[in-house]
Amino acid sequence: MSDPRPAKQPWNKSSKLASFKGLRGFSDATLVFGSLLLAAAVFSLLLSVLWSVISAGSGAMSAEFIYQNNRYISTTTSLDYGGVGHAILGTLELVLLATAVALPLGLAIAVYLTQSQSKLRNMVRAITQALAGLPSVVSGLFVLSIISFLDAQKSGIFGAVALFPLMLPTVARVAEEALRLVPQDLRLAALGLGAPNYRAFFQVILPAAKTGIITALLLGLARVVGETAPLILTIQANEGTNLNPLEGGVATLPTYIYGFISAGYASSITRAWGASLVLLIIVGILFVTARLLTGDKKKKKSKGSK
Repeated sequence: MSDPRPAKQPWNKSSKLASFKGLRGFSDATLVFGSLLLAAAVFSLLLSVLWSVISAGSGAMSAEFIYQNNRYISTTTSLDYGGVGHAILGTLELVLLATAVALPLGLAIAVYLTQSQSKLRNMVRAITQALAGLPSVVSGLFVLSIISFLDAQKSGIFGAVALFPLMLPTVARVAEEALRLVPQDLRLAALGLGAPNYRAFFQVILPAAKTGIITALLLGLARVVGETAPLILTIQANEGTNLNPLEGGVATLPTYIYGFISAGYASSITRAWGASLVLLIIVGILFVTARLLTGDKKKKKSKGSK
């Protein structure tokens, strides 16, 4: 008696493999096309933002706008008078104060994470990563609670304290990566010549990572130079130039932008756009410089390997 079931077709390995490759090729092509489309959309959005800032901010740009302050200027004053000179100085003042603490401490954390064999390294790295995700407004609220507890007046020093935890993780992480990129052979060669660990680090490893550490500093500066929320909470507004961070109000570019954009008048909005353009130029210079330093380091490393 014959079997009523249909005969089983032989498995064609080549046809199945070709079908799988065809599906994989289609999915890869779809992924590449989607990635290119997303990149084009992001790039278009970035160009739109840049063009908006440049076109709207160029109307306020002049030599006087760069170096004058707003001591005798109101929100409706003509653009021929007043500027962002005091805000530029205030921004540099607070950022340098934050850098004075964040740079050495961030470098110390990077050294500890790369040179120490302690079991606490994982905890220190976890804390650093947690700080990297800290919202800037939380830092401002924390410092504001300190101001309230001390019954103190808002001033530039408190603004610098609020910027410090935002800058620290960037400096620490980039500096750590720079130290890890130093070839281990350099350290072993120094130790082989009889140099103690501390001399091998300070005279061999640290100079070799100098470019990366400078990059860490620049990226840390770019991270905090445009922060607004913590400064609104911790410093007083000032339309004049104040170089004393311990007393009185201080103006910064972010708070300058916030104050004038909130006024709502045409001239004040133009001033805010002009300050935005100045801030954009500063951040752009920092990022381009960091990128150039990173590129030079990679070129030197490739030449050394050859």
